[in-house]
Amino acid sequence: ACCQGMGSSILLDPRDIWLLTKGTGKDFEGLLAEHAELVLSDGIVLPCLRMAGKEETCTFLDREGRCSIHPFRPGICRMFPLGRYYEETGFRYFLQVHECPKKDRTKVRVRSWLDLKRYEAYIFDWHSFLKVCERESEGLDGDSLKILQMYLLRAFYQTPWDGEDFYGEFYRRLAQVKEKLGL
Repeated sequence: ACCQGMGSSILLDPRDIWLLTKGTGKDFEGLLAEHAELVLSDGIVLPCLRMAGKEETCTFLDREGRCSIHPFRPGICRMFPLGRYYEETGFRYFLQVHECPKKDRTKVRVRSWLDLKRYEAYIFDWHSFLKVCERESEGLDGDSLKILQMYLLRAFYQTPWDGEDFYGEFYRRLAQVKEKLGL
C-alpha cells in the first residue's frame, strides 16, 4: 500500500540515483525513460519515482506487487514507515503508524537499515543546499532559472557517480557547485 497513490511525492536525491543506477545498471536517462520523471519542487526541478496505471503504483513493483529494487531502494522508501520533517537545524522523525497495513510486523532498529550518521548529515546538507538554491532562484528570470535547474540536474543527477564512495564524491561535487554558483 505504501508503493501506490503517492503522486510525485517520492523525490529522488543524488544518493537515490547513485543506488538505482548501480542496482539497475541503467543510467539517469534510462531511469527517466521508465521509472522516474522530473517535477518542480519548491522552484527546483528534481526527479521523482514515476507512478503508473489507474492505481498509481510504483513502476518498480513486480507482477506480484513486490519491490523489484528492495536492496537498493530510495532513502524515503528505506525509511518507511518513518517520516521526517525538517527544522532549522536538523529534522525529526515520526512514525506513520497507520500507513502500513501489514500484520505481525517485527520490530527493527532504524540503525539496522540506514547508515544514520552519514545519511542524516548528507540528507540535511542536501536539503539545506536545495533551500539556498530555492531562495537564490526567486529573483531569476525564466532563462536564468532554466540554466540553473539544468546545471543542478547535470551536476547531481546526469553525471555518472564514480566508485563506491558516494558521500566523498557528493561533497566534492557540492563544493564545486557552490563555488561555481558563488554560494
